Amino acid sequence: MDALFAAAKIGKYASSESGDTVEMVERPGGGVSFVLVDGQMSGKSAKAIANVVARKAISLLADGVRDGAVARAASDYLYTYRQGKVSATLNILSVDFYTKSLVITRNNHAPAVLVRGSDITFLDQDSDPVGTRRGIRPRIEEIPLVPNLAAVLYSDGLLHAGDRIGKRVDVMHEVEYLIQSAEPSAQAWADHLLSCAIELDQGRPIDDISVLVALIIDDGQHDIRRMSVDFPITC
Repeated sequence: MDALFAAAKIGKYASSESGDTVEMVERPGGGVSFVLVDGQMSGKSAKAIANVVARKAISLLADGVRDGAVARAASDYLYTYRQGKVSATLNILSVDFYTKSLVITRNNHAPAVLVRGSDITFLDQDSDPVGTRRGIRPRIEEIPLVPNLAAVLYSDGLLHAGDRIGKRVDVMHEVEYLIQSAEPSAQAWADHLLSCAIELDQGRPIDDISVLVALIIDDGQHDIRRMSVDFPITC
């Protein structure tokens, strides 16, 4: 099996900096974790909040801490650091070789999408953002690794895209379309969902938008790992 990951993100229109942060770390027991954080508000202040949470989460994951404990610790850390005055949404998406599972950890009111073959499930249980009080717990889903498994996580910018014109991205419909696409591609999935949101926002996103995708596919045996990054240079 192969695990394919991809992210696509864009900042709020006319904002100096995106308040969303996506980071990756290899797990010491084998596997990889991605952290997606959306800081409260937008611009530089939101980015600072997101970076605090992401750095704490990445550090703990690199030390071998379990995903749920990482989310709780990151929440308590932000609460202590900013006295409960700010919040952030936190998602952790992991492929864990030790447990041979895909792990989705959410402190985010935006649902995650879980795909098993042609079956699509919205993971939309109530989940509080981190940092507003002590003891905040995440929602966790752990699914055995099998081919044709996928997960889609996103910040609330995707949910609110199109509010200006009274329309929203039909995530279920778009994921159904992607399942039927000829060749599975995590990057194509992330790009497609982001493009849908940007189109509804008429090219001027009303909020930071981030999409994170994992695909587990049956692609034979090989030992090659690949990673690529593509981002604009504005300086």
